[in-house]
Amino acid sequence: MKVKLALVLFTLAFPTAAIAVSAQNEKVSGLENAVILIIRHAEDADTGYGLSATGNARAEACASYFKNFVIDGQPLKLDHIFATRDTHNSHRPRLTVEPTAQKFGLTIDDRFKNRQFLDLVDDIKSWPHGENVLIAWHHGKIPQLLRALGADPGTLLPKGKWPDDSFGWLIQLRYDQNGHLFESRRSNACPLSANKADQ
Repeated sequence: MKVKLALVLFTLAFPTAAIAVSAQNEKVSGLENAVILIIRHAEDADTGYGLSATGNARAEACASYFKNFVIDGQPLKLDHIFATRDTHNSHRPRLTVEPTAQKFGLTIDDRFKNRQFLDLVDDIKSWPHGENVLIAWHHGKIPQLLRALGADPGTLLPKGKWPDDSFGWLIQLRYDQNGHLFESRRSNACPLSANKADQ
């Protein structure tokens, strides 16, 4: 009886193990050797849909920051820039990356609404190969965006959430030759002055 039970348990466990190995070996073409950088939009203006003076300064600082961004000692050239689609309440993600897009000679892709982060991820995964991507999004959806990209928001953000008062963080995701995430980390980005790391 014990032998029979063990055999049944082994039979049930084996397909699960096989599926796990298969998923690990499966290639995700749009993420092969990709680097995905995620920021929150810069500081809000007191009224309207734009950025404050501080937010505009941060947007300009981001342009310089990403133009000089290096990974493993090598300059990183951005291939794509995404921003949440404008609404009547907020143009802030697009405004935050406009100076960066100008520096790189790129057009901002703003096809996706704030809640359409899964569509954004599906679009990236559909590419023939991985590229270097900058995403500016609203902070409330960034944890779900991270999860959709294979990262754990609980290890990258305090209690898995992006704080309301933090504007200068960068999440960096790196993928291997099979499109599997091998590095995820948070750092400060786009400092407003040389002697101010960030808030």
